[in-house]
Amino acid sequence: MQRVKFYQETFTSYLEGFTKKREPANLYTPINYILQLGGKRLRPVLTLMTAEIFNGHYTQALNAALSIEVFHNFSLVHDDIMDDAPLRRGHETVHEKWDINTGILSGDAMLIMAYQLFENYNAQTFQALAKLFSKTAIEVCEGQQYDVDFEIRNDVTIPEYLKMIEYKTAVLVGAAMKMGAIVANASEKDQNNIYEFGKNLGIAFQLQDDYLDAFGDPKTFGKQVGGDIIENKKTYLYLKALEFAKENEKHYLSKLFNEKPIDNLFKIEQVKTLFLTTGSAEATQKEIKFYTTKAFSVLDALNISQDKKELLKAFGNQLMNRTI
Repeated sequence: MQRVKFYQETFTSYLEGFTKKREPANLYTPINYILQLGGKRLRPVLTLMTAEIFNGHYTQALNAALSIEVFHNFSLVHDDIMDDAPLRRGHETVHEKWDINTGILSGDAMLIMAYQLFENYNAQTFQALAKLFSKTAIEVCEGQQYDVDFEIRNDVTIPEYLKMIEYKTAVLVGAAMKMGAIVANASEKDQNNIYEFGKNLGIAFQLQDDYLDAFGDPKTFGKQVGGDIIENKKTYLYLKALEFAKENEKHYLSKLFNEKPIDNLFKIEQVKTLFLTTGSAEATQKEIKFYTTKAFSVLDALNISQDKKELLKAFGNQLMNRTI
């Protein structure tokens, strides 16, 4: 087993070889741009780490890890178009730097490239990876549609929201880990258990992302702080604030989310204040801890050493306490 930093550096080096100059430049330059913007590389690191947890070698999992990262960035390019987001990881989004048509076409190519990477494996492994990938990809699309639908609904429930983030974000984390297990020829039971670990960790990760969107430091967060508030996203923070709010607070919060503001900064500060005073911010932090603990509960069923279980737990704790 290696340290997380080793997997990050190894994957980044492998990614650099993938982002070579190709023609037509107007298709591939935006792809290389988004892939080279950095980010946490959480998902590919998990794929490499999981392969070694199940006694494989990380080099076997590099193409699966790259597929996950390419697909993830494809989804970000298209999400940014749908959200009209100006920034991604502190830099211009693809559609802002080029144009919407470029973002759509380059994103489409990334999805195909993600599938092509499975061709580097034998037929049995290819089939298992592709089957998991297809299931995950359609769930991510379903999650994105739920997210879009929720923007114009005023009756979104917390269970609906949790289902949305499970599909939009968490299943890809689970799939990243299961792919590492598949490449390492782990048992089907271990493959499914590590998927559950990753999925629950992914829910905690997205809840933390929602929290940081409101309360993160713009210098380290990499995205526009308050972007979810501007977009009227019915996040866990928002739904819990409605649940806990007094009648006048509930009315004001609903008003802020249903009227186009003259001043976005004013709206962000007002909503953040309500998140704090209602207890929503604290409740969100508790929910992050709940799903992290739920992920840890799966570890007992894994057929791996205690040292490896502790490594996974340490990674989860690090993720739960992140600030970026």
